[in-house]
Amino acid sequence: MTDRERFEVEALGHVIGGRTEPTDDHWGGTRAVIRLDGTRFTPDATKGLDDFSHLEIVFRFHLTDPTDLNLGARRPRDNPDWPEVGIFGHRNMRRLNWLGVSRCRLLEVDGLDLHVEDLDAVHGTPVLDVKPWFAEMGPRGEQRQAGWTTTMLADYFAPTRER
Repeated sequence: MTDRERFEVEALGHVIGGRTEPTDDHWGGTRAVIRLDGTRFTPDATKGLDDFSHLEIVFRFHLTDPTDLNLGARRPRDNPDWPEVGIFGHRNMRRLNWLGVSRCRLLEVDGLDLHVEDLDAVHGTPVLDVKPWFAEMGPRGEQRQAGWTTTMLADYFAPTRER
């Protein structure tokens, strides 16, 4: 294995609708469509997906400024009240490969259109993978997290506010 491996990935679809700008909070109730590429997939690709209530979506943060990257430690949301945390202690868009993972509610499957709610990705976001959520694949054992995350994310999935 080399020090730096590169992999090529292709978008299998895009987010249509929903939010147009990434923001820190109020993603609750946001509805969008994940439109899968009809030149590569047929509706058979989504067969049986409607048996699931939630999806796990892997996507690319396509609006990230590549110069806004810090591979070391920084304060979450640049808040001086929170501790410095290394890049792997964050879940935001300031990542080396600009990959995001989101769990969202699946509302409807309409051919290659997946209607979802609470997907924290914006219109135009390239979708790299769609996986049904299996409860058995969730965390096992006791869970813990840093205290600042609970404060920071208190309004993350609060209902969308009018802008």
